[in-house]
Amino acid sequence: MQITLRQLEIFAAICQEGAITRAAHRIGLSQAAASQALAELENQLQRRVFDRKGRRLIQNAAGADLLPVAIGVLDRVREIERGARTPAVNIRLSASLTVGNYMLPSFIGRFARSRAGAHIEMDIGNTEQVVSSVQSFESDAGWIEGRLHHPDLRLFPWREDRLEIIASPKHPLAGRKATPAALAQQPWVLREKGSGTREVFEEAIAGKFTVERASVQMGGIDAVKRAVMTGVGLGCVSRSAIELELKARQLAVVHAPWLDLRRQIVLVIHRQKYLGHGLREFLEFCGVKLPKGAA
Repeated sequence: MQITLRQLEIFAAICQEGAITRAAHRIGLSQAAASQALAELENQLQRRVFDRKGRRLIQNAAGADLLPVAIGVLDRVREIERGARTPAVNIRLSASLTVGNYMLPSFIGRFARSRAGAHIEMDIGNTEQVVSSVQSFESDAGWIEGRLHHPDLRLFPWREDRLEIIASPKHPLAGRKATPAALAQQPWVLREKGSGTREVFEEAIAGKFTVERASVQMGGIDAVKRAVMTGVGLGCVSRSAIELELKARQLAVVHAPWLDLRRQIVLVIHRQKYLGHGLREFLEFCGVKLPKGAA
């Protein structure tokens, strides 16, 4: 058996892109060449790694088993090629909106200044998108808010965050303590389903009050803040996302000490992810406590 690195690269790209055409474009091959390489890989393995439904390729159990191994081999080879003495840092990250916009940029900036030649890419999405990216090995590591139970992923606590209920400074509840009844009567501007912020908010208010008035749903923190500023309703976002607006008196906090709006920010890594030197160096720079000897 002579499986090549190119075959593994094409296989991994197809898994991540979901189609041969996009995978071939990403690697710089023709569709025919990518299809041939996949066929050769399956012939050498003597099993299919994708199920075929028309022109669609759907990763099967054999493909799911092969993917982390293939990614690990490719990562190790890239590390060897970049030099064992001073390995370059080339990291792909994903983070939820709060972490990606308001927490990680300062770490990435300081790390990049201290580490010549560091190359870091970060995609920002909601919690579901981050988990999907890490699970498919599209990202080396991801940051999310809240809890997660997934057999393929490992969680490492990073730091605690707190949500705040926010209002326009002209709102009658701005700066005041609010009762459950008062909050239930207000219109709300909420994050989309699938976001960690929305999940924490809904868990916190469960059994205390329900959002009775029609709410506006926004797919981003800035959209929520701007809608609240204009008086559309109350919102709930991370304290780290509103510091500037509070200082500028563009937003105000509505106090609800009877609500537990704390949450844990966690690092998410695939259990079979190889932690190369550069990735490990960056995670430790961010203060993540990794177990000694972790792959």
